[in-house]
Amino acid sequence: MNVVEDDELLAIGAFARRARLSQKALRLYDRQGLLPPDRVDPVTGYRYYRASRLAEARLIVRLRGLDMPLATVAEVLALPGEQAAEAVAGYWESVERRLAAQRELAAYLRIQLSGDEGMMDMYEIQQREVREQLVLIEQRNARPEDLPTWIPAATDRLVALAAQHGGVFDHPFVVYHGEVTEDSDGPVEVCVPIDPARAAEVTAAHRIEPAHREAYTRITKAQVQYPQILAAYDAVHHWIGKQGLDVGADPREVYFADWGPAGPADEVCDIAFPIGVQP
Repeated sequence: MNVVEDDELLAIGAFARRARLSQKALRLYDRQGLLPPDRVDPVTGYRYYRASRLAEARLIVRLRGLDMPLATVAEVLALPGEQAAEAVAGYWESVERRLAAQRELAAYLRIQLSGDEGMMDMYEIQQREVREQLVLIEQRNARPEDLPTWIPAATDRLVALAAQHGGVFDHPFVVYHGEVTEDSDGPVEVCVPIDPARAAEVTAAHRIEPAHREAYTRITKAQVQYPQILAAYDAVHHWIGKQGLDVGADPREVYFADWGPAGPADEVCDIAFPIGVQP
């Protein structure tokens, strides 16, 4: 196609056919500022588009094929080629994380709605002994939507403090002293263990975590997402009851892997309950 043809003004119907879009979609994109017409007849209000914009229109069609929201489409279109490609990759990674999380939630709901049959098949429950620990702490009341931001930030602050006392001594963990749901806000405590021998020099908020035995299950990054993480808590709690044991202290999440590079299927966290003695 030559330059003259590329610059040809096409009526909305012709442009829609060649772009494989409906006229309704073109009007929607116009209202969203995505693909405004090149000319609007002042008398009839009829829209005209340059043929050279067909590639842009077809790109929008393909981006929408990813179920990309119109606002995100606009952001991609505003970027130069390489950055636009990175934005599409980032969007699709977020979709895959969401789908992985929803897959876990759907599996749990099937188990729950069938009367908890198969819960022990979904989660492997183990036991271990945990030594006494000296932990730096940060605590607050939090809603589910607060946790993905606050927990990493609090952990980073405590890790920085730990560096002043010989560094992190064991895996950071998060203790839930109350339910965290849409209707309850904890409180929640982030804990970073340090060398117990440095106790005398610590001035920041800290406490002793007593030695205990705990039941736990290991979960993936996808399973950490709320609300499906609740399924792992339910599974461990259910197992403790089935064994004739008692819950000895508040539940916790033990983060043993580097969160950033972990994929949805990588194991990153233990859901653990301290347990009491068998009656």
